[in-house]
Amino acid sequence: MIWYPYAQMKTLKTPYKVIDAQGVYLQTQDKKLIDSISSWWCMIHGYKNPELNEAMKEQIDRFSHCMLAGLRHESVEKLSEKLESYLPGDLNYYFFSDSGSVGVEVALKMAFQFNKNRGSKRKKIFSLKNAYHGDTFMTMAVGDDEDYHSAFPKNPDVIHIPTNIEDLEKTFSAFGEDAICFIVEPLLQGAGGFRMYDISFLKKARELCDKYDVVLIFDEVATGFGRTGNRFVSDLVLPDILVLGKALTGGYIGHALTATNKKIFEGFYGDEQSLAFMHGPTFMGNPVACSLALKSIEIFERENYIEKIKKIEEIAKRELLGFEDERIKEIRVMGGCFCIEVKESQTIKGFTEFAYGRGVFARPFVRYIYGMVPYIITEEELVKITDTMKAWFRER
Repeated sequence: MIWYPYAQMKTLKTPYKVIDAQGVYLQTQDKKLIDSISSWWCMIHGYKNPELNEAMKEQIDRFSHCMLAGLRHESVEKLSEKLESYLPGDLNYYFFSDSGSVGVEVALKMAFQFNKNRGSKRKKIFSLKNAYHGDTFMTMAVGDDEDYHSAFPKNPDVIHIPTNIEDLEKTFSAFGEDAICFIVEPLLQGAGGFRMYDISFLKKARELCDKYDVVLIFDEVATGFGRTGNRFVSDLVLPDILVLGKALTGGYIGHALTATNKKIFEGFYGDEQSLAFMHGPTFMGNPVACSLALKSIEIFERENYIEKIKKIEEIAKRELLGFEDERIKEIRVMGGCFCIEVKESQTIKGFTEFAYGRGVFARPFVRYIYGMVPYIITEEELVKITDTMKAWFRER
């Protein structure tokens, strides 16, 4: 029996069965659907991209995997070389893993051990209020979303900060000397409710992390590769550690990257084995994943995706901002993300089936109907999604 995610299996409706996919479309046994959420936000190039397909096949024809311990290969070397010129600042040290959650775990472990390696006894972690960084235990500890993690105990050494500068300054003033790191989803909090905040908050966070010698971590698993309208938010404010996933491989294979600056890397560099970072996912630096990442970055650059994302944002704002219904709390748009937050969760019950009937795959949760569309979407396809969202309120 398949055990599905985030679902009560006793009451779960039978999931739609996909038999094919092409571009922005999923084909089920009876319906062609626009995928409005890019299969959990990762399929930025859409499905069955011929260049990604070919890159994957070429690597598989050579070899599909070898461990990255005592061995290396051309694909991971080429990707690392590309990342040196592609990522901002001095984020030039790359640790690969197999999923976004694990990439964040790696970042947090690095921050903890960096702290220990230099003889510090700091204990606290700063995170955002309504944070979500994954479902493994350490990522749950720094998260603050009861909808996902209510069954597990809270970590008393994690302090959750609202996204306003006054609370940020108060928290650092009170606890900054005891803080190991500050981890954030920059500008856009995804699973925590698509909350959007201003870049001034991150600039102040960088300033305070420098003042109190706190490691700043950007979890750009969801926000990276253009989702906020920026290539990376790290282009605007530089963290000490950056985590990428989801779109890293164009959505084809799970893979993640934890990139650090020289300061963090040198905290592990020395003659003593005890200083070494003891972590090693089986599929880290997988050759197929690295080949896909290289090709995905090439397409992103060549096809000027930032302009495509600006157009998506422009259309979404035109179609959604100003739309009103007494059941709606707020409508938010940023880059390639748009969201209608309702006042009561009951309001969106049944929206998935409603959207399916109109040829759109959607997966609302809690109080949010949202879109995180593939960047290759046309205006007509995008308007079909926004029209479906508005029709839900007009026809009920």
